[in-house]
Amino acid sequence: MILATAERLFAERRVPAFAHRQGGEPLTHGAADHRFGSRADLVRAIVRTHGESIERIRVRLLAETGDSGDVRDWVACLVQPVTEHLTALGSPSWYARFCAQVMIDPALRDIADREAHHSPALHRVLEGLRRCRMDLPAQVHAERVGMALQLIVHMCAERESALADNTPSSRPSWHDTSAGLIDAIVGLWLAPVSNRF
Repeated sequence: MILATAERLFAERRVPAFAHRQGGEPLTHGAADHRFGSRADLVRAIVRTHGESIERIRVRLLAETGDSGDVRDWVACLVQPVTEHLTALGSPSWYARFCAQVMIDPALRDIADREAHHSPALHRVLEGLRRCRMDLPAQVHAERVGMALQLIVHMCAERESALADNTPSSRPSWHDTSAGLIDAIVGLWLAPVSNRF
């Protein structure tokens, strides 16, 4: 219950909300500290909870992808685990908006990045993308990984917010959101490099 409430507070009111009791909310800063040790531990626990489900989906997709040489297959393995997980959460959900808030806080983003480094499946996806574009300098590869992740997080947060507010979103379903993201990220990955590092 603490994790679910914390995730919602991060998503809706940003990180400082933890310092105060939210009218009738069961979470206080003290309750979170007692159970998780710190705000950083709380963020880590939320990321790990969702990460397990996302990892299982990614492992399944990787088994279907095999040793593909098609950028689209690897991008699908990057995007679809997130959108499938968000579909499974139903509506309302807060995880995409939680991730968007975490990404704009450098300290919390560092925690989330370290958690992602524990994902063998994600490492396989990034290696598959690297093999598809061996011509990309390492810095460009890293930059495009960062761009792709930003796109995934913020587009998913936008759709999640629209669902919560019952307002139209750019795509009618998570499946369609996934398709749009895959198209955009494939374009990003296949784009030429105009400046060599």
